[in-house]
Amino acid sequence: MTSDIASPIIIDTEIVETLDEDNRLTRDYVDRVLDAVEDGNLNEVRRLVEPLHEADIADLLELTPSERRGELAISLGDLMSAEVLAEVNDYVREDIIDALPAAQVAGLAGQLDSDDAVAIIEDMEAEDQQAVLAELDPEDRAVIEDALSYPDESAGRIMQRELVAVPEHMTVGQLIDYLRDHQDLTTEFWEVFVVDPQHKPVGTCKLSWIMRSERKVPVSDIMMHEQTLIPVDMDQEEVALRFQKYALISAAVVDASGRLVGVITADDIVHIIQEEADEDILRLSGAGDGDINEPIADSYKARVRWLIANLGTALVASSVISFFGAAIEHMVALAVLMPIVAGVGGNAGTQTLAVTVRAIATNQLTDSNTRRAIKREMAIAFMNGATIAALAGIGVTLWFQNLHLGFVIAAAMQCNILLAGFAGVFIPVMLDRFDQDPAVASSVFVTMITDSMGFLIFLSLAVFSGLVG
Repeated sequence: MTSDIASPIIIDTEIVETLDEDNRLTRDYVDRVLDAVEDGNLNEVRRLVEPLHEADIADLLELTPSERRGELAISLGDLMSAEVLAEVNDYVREDIIDALPAAQVAGLAGQLDSDDAVAIIEDMEAEDQQAVLAELDPEDRAVIEDALSYPDESAGRIMQRELVAVPEHMTVGQLIDYLRDHQDLTTEFWEVFVVDPQHKPVGTCKLSWIMRSERKVPVSDIMMHEQTLIPVDMDQEEVALRFQKYALISAAVVDASGRLVGVITADDIVHIIQEEADEDILRLSGAGDGDINEPIADSYKARVRWLIANLGTALVASSVISFFGAAIEHMVALAVLMPIVAGVGGNAGTQTLAVTVRAIATNQLTDSNTRRAIKREMAIAFMNGATIAALAGIGVTLWFQNLHLGFVIAAAMQCNILLAGFAGVFIPVMLDRFDQDPAVASSVFVTMITDSMGFLIFLSLAVFSGLVG
């Protein structure tokens, strides 16, 4: 039996703290466990780990070096529970599954709700996946294979098959008796789904309504007819947005014919929202999955392609500079000030880009308000540009004792920040219109525009205004 909060452990009269002040496993404790594993002292491993909560055991596995996770998972024995396997992240889970026998993995998956079992099995190699499925009970195997037939990251993948559905002709008393008599029903649910003879959902009953109604009252009289139905092939991000918009606790999932096939609950959606938000942030930076447990080769592949793309955009900016080489040689101050124009413009574009990508991801930015959003960002860019231009102009005038140069950099700042504001909203919107993920490629284009155009505007103004000959 594990406790909710791990207590200090006494080892040879020495008190070893398991958690630090930030509720993280201490380095000393992790080292003790790994030393016991290395010594083959399974009793000591059990004594050290048994007081931990499943989430803390998952943390222990994540803190363990990749090459030693399999050995630790085997040493944990029955402490390596289904809940622990569900808690660890994908990369750590792969290391554990590779080390455990297929029969043990199948046994763990069989103890989980169907959605958690699918999450564990779907990322396996095809050979390992088939080996685990072969060890499952026929009923569990059929459920998981059905889930795997749906598109990745769809409602069909994340829904639970464990739910309570009853016909609308039942009374409250009959429903309560049904829930008590059928021990094979799921034990965790917030509402009962009411279905018609074709198994199509016609309403829902919250448990509180059922418990507070008289036994003779028909279920159809207390059920809520209006409900949010989730198509089985809907993308999980869109599912999360519906839960957020309509403040749902759970929602029925229906197939193409409208039949009830599963349920999605709020606890599943919390993970989805976090995953999608993290994914968008990391895509903006081109950092791949951004997981510290991700294999080095995978991280390299994910990051290097965007660095190569940035190298290409940097060459574009460099070509602009080379075109004005003579002007820069004539006035060295231009070379000193160019990075300021490009850098501030790039930061302004990144600000707008982050707001726009988030608005697209949360469905706040649609066809009906795109023009308004562009006008809003341009207004903000104009005010930001005016402020920064004034400060830069005054600072450059005082530093270089050159009023003409101060006006040039002020005008360049204003123009580049305006351009950055427009690009920061226009580029992700256009990518989204062409069904491309705006979080992936937008930053590359915005950076290219703010750098190259920043240099071009600043140097052109310097030349055509007569600042340099």
